[in-house]
Amino acid sequence: MKRRHLGRALAMVIFVAVVVSYFIPLPYYVTKPGMAKELAPIIKVEDGYKESGDFKLTTISMGEANVFTYGLAKLMKYWDIYREDEIRGEEETDKQYEMRQLQEMEGSKVKAIISAYREAGKSYTPIYRGVYVYGIVAGLPAEKVLEVGDRITEVDGQRFTSSKQFIHYVSGKRAGKTLKLEIIRDKQALQKEVQLAKLPKTGKVGMGIVLVDDVAVKTEPKVTIDTAKIGGPSAGLMFTLEIYNQLVKEDITKGKDIAGTGTMDENGNVGPIGGIHQKVVAADKSGAEVFFAPNEKGEAGSNYSVAKKTAEDINTDMKIVPVDTLQDALDYLEKMKK
Repeated sequence: MKRRHLGRALAMVIFVAVVVSYFIPLPYYVTKPGMAKELAPIIKVEDGYKESGDFKLTTISMGEANVFTYGLAKLMKYWDIYREDEIRGEEETDKQYEMRQLQEMEGSKVKAIISAYREAGKSYTPIYRGVYVYGIVAGLPAEKVLEVGDRITEVDGQRFTSSKQFIHYVSGKRAGKTLKLEIIRDKQALQKEVQLAKLPKTGKVGMGIVLVDDVAVKTEPKVTIDTAKIGGPSAGLMFTLEIYNQLVKEDITKGKDIAGTGTMDENGNVGPIGGIHQKVVAADKSGAEVFFAPNEKGEAGSNYSVAKKTAEDINTDMKIVPVDTLQDALDYLEKMKK
């Protein structure tokens, strides 16, 4: 009887230990293959052409590690473990990281629209909306006033047409000078004041923010991209291909299931991303027949070389295609057989 009670007690202790370990975070992140998501349902060009196949973005799944997921990642193939400082910036909070990822996604959509509309010969007009606060230098006055995700639309009653103009105006002031800002935060217009200071690394005068241009695009025909809470810039190439395909009469999917990844700039250049081995696994599980991978001009250890090695390792029939530009992808699709 005593042994039975001891056995139950031991089982209860183990159960509690497992539950507790699940909720205790570790200073690591775990990533694993995510999903391959069809783009046609989330990208809509007004009166756009339909397609017989699919373009898909690919993702990785990431979360804070606990004892359970950390141990599992040690055992599972294509699961990776990263230190916090490898994922988040120095002194960057979870909220700031999330905001940065969402802003990178917004920038990715703008660049994809510009590249696709230019390639299709359609009308588009970039609209400068202000300076987006991408990061904040710790210890400077701006840290107590601004937040990552704020959009600065006016400085001392002036509006600018580029971040270069903004930087030129600010750097021309002296340390200790207070600037009056108009910002947009959570869709609300706010008035703020920020005192300038000398930046610790350069000694130049500034607010102590990392910034990027906040740009929207007016197009004809109109296009909408509903990415919900998907973050990061890595879907740029696939966004571009989906938008382009809805703009032109010829269906460049030719009925095939096409996945891929890679950033996209305004000039149609494809850039590398992280976690491509996991994205290859995700694409293969979704049934993709083709996977576009950034070639990085053939450099050793490029996204393409890693993707190709992963494809061989999982023994997939999916074709891995290297691309440096949007044109590389279009050229491949043009020659691709139905």
